[in-house]
Amino acid sequence: MPILNAFYAQSGGVTSVINASACGVIETARKHPDRIGNVYAGRNGIIGALTEELIDTGAEPAEAIAALRSTPSGAFGSCRYKLKSLEKNRREYERLIEVFKAHGIGYFFYNGGGDSADTCFKVSQLSQSLGYPLQAIHVPKTIDNDLPLTDCCPGFGSVAKYVAVSTLEASFDVRSMAATSTKVFVLEVMGRHAGWIAAAGGLVADHGIPVVVLFPEIEFDKARFLARIDELVKQHGYCSVVVSEGCHYPDGTFLAEQGTRDAFGHAQLGGAAPVVAQMVKEALGHKFHWAVADYLQRAARHIASATDVKQAYELGQRAVELALEGRNAVMPTIERTSDAPYAYRIGSAPLDAVANVEKPMPRDFISEDGWGITDKCRRYLLPLIEGEDYPAYRNGLPVYATLRNVAVPRKLPAFELA
Repeated sequence: MPILNAFYAQSGGVTSVINASACGVIETARKHPDRIGNVYAGRNGIIGALTEELIDTGAEPAEAIAALRSTPSGAFGSCRYKLKSLEKNRREYERLIEVFKAHGIGYFFYNGGGDSADTCFKVSQLSQSLGYPLQAIHVPKTIDNDLPLTDCCPGFGSVAKYVAVSTLEASFDVRSMAATSTKVFVLEVMGRHAGWIAAAGGLVADHGIPVVVLFPEIEFDKARFLARIDELVKQHGYCSVVVSEGCHYPDGTFLAEQGTRDAFGHAQLGGAAPVVAQMVKEALGHKFHWAVADYLQRAARHIASATDVKQAYELGQRAVELALEGRNAVMPTIERTSDAPYAYRIGSAPLDAVANVEKPMPRDFISEDGWGITDKCRRYLLPLIEGEDYPAYRNGLPVYATLRNVAVPRKLPAFELA
């Protein structure tokens, strides 16, 4: 069989373990020099393919690639750029083929979430629609944990661990100050339509912390919410609130709606925590503090889940193996086989069943009153936050890798994005 080069790119919001998947892809590809010549990374995702800004990962020594496993964020740059359909923008697809032909690329690995799965699926169809042989494999990643047909998504376990630990520690702080000062702490976490991340905050109830979780799956009822906060503060002297950015009123309006939209057309969110905290202040008079986890939750490699790091690497590894097996338009998945002891196997799913499909929290993961999580949810979450995978430290700070990202010489004329 001919030796072909591979293209790898990172897409969407980065995570603390997406580089572990990159490590899995690159290290596995290097084990098959008879099939894969080199791995070219796209600078800033699919944009790097369109503009022919390719990075030669072969210029990096083995130790630098290995260091990616413990380095957060996207080593090659990411993007939020959604390819339109072939009918609407044939020009971009023809450009992709030109770049792939020029650089001998026959394998395409796209590392991202739901919108990235859609991009990868569209690229996978190039061999049929435009006559170019290409195998496209989606490498899953999303802290939102909302990709279908997989038990969990790389990036989620580490964010869940960060949120659970942060909620626990902040709640201890509030408890110590509640007699004369702050009585309510509000933490806002990511999660547009699915409350998986917020659910992790509910784990602190097992440590005796009075906590209210506000899920996107449960319509926000202001009167019920304030009554619950009042009840908990009277009973315990304090309480914590974990609110998903996607929490919304019955009419669908987000608590955190900003009135702007991102490149994919999604509403720009952020600001639910101060909204909720001010409600409490105005109605109940309690002093509060609030925080927005924002980038901190997805960048916190220092507290990454060992389970998450391991799975992120394995899915990158399996993506290459699937390509070498001749597969196309698929995504490697996690298939849980046991909660306790935790066990799983790596499977695969067709991309046409993954792209643009969101997996919400099951209702039986949310307590009947809508304020917390069930035992079934705990059994699901706990293995995913299990274990520590600390990076090396030097002078008190983690040692993270910065690659040289050597550019591959261009062979084609410049291309302007639409």
